[in-house]
Amino acid sequence: MTQLPETGFLRLSQILGNPGDPAATPPIPPTPPIIPVGKSCWWAGVKTGRFPKPVKLGPRVTAWRAEHIRAWIEAGGTNDEGEAA
Repeated sequence: MTQLPETGFLRLSQILGNPGDPAATPPIPPTPPIIPVGKSCWWAGVKTGRFPKPVKLGPRVTAWRAEHIRAWIEAGGTNDEGEAA
């Protein structure tokens, strides 16, 4: 699994992974997923409470607290009610 910072924020591409772009200048390396689900599945899970709630850092910037993602993983991928993800 990818190393999670103790504190701070994670963007969606850091959580779900990014295939990268070797043709870009400079090349963008791939990012392995922390939680291997699709983007639409992730957003549906956020809406239903399955995944942690995001924090708006700006009008077009959404992130998740690293502590919340770490706690969700350590809880076995369950929400606050103990339901499996």
